[in-house]
Amino acid sequence: MAVHADVEVVAKIFAALGNSTRLTLVKRLATVETFGGQSISELAEDTGLSRQAITKHLEVLADAGIVSRMKPGRATYFELKSEPVSHAMGALAVVVKQRLRAEQELKVLLRRNGLR
Repeated sequence: MAVHADVEVVAKIFAALGNSTRLTLVKRLATVETFGGQSISELAEDTGLSRQAITKHLEVLADAGIVSRMKPGRATYFELKSEPVSHAMGALAVVVKQRLRAEQELKVLLRRNGLR
């Protein structure tokens, strides 16, 4: 059951990152200047998108656990949370390792049977 729940969490992270606008927002939030968060207005600058559109994308990222929200006053600030992204990358690395191991095993098997 825990493995299935982990797969669901990782899938939600990848789904959130699977949109070019959201991936661009994550990249922007990954810079040094964004420690402490950036406001929706700041994140909307130079995107050609409305604050409302940016907000919807940020909500998807927040629901996936990739960003956190802070509202110290009237403005809402968003900050990147590195752990969920790192977790998803780790899960993908496991898949890549499994695939590489399977390819190596197949090559050995083919050589043993004179097929390569």
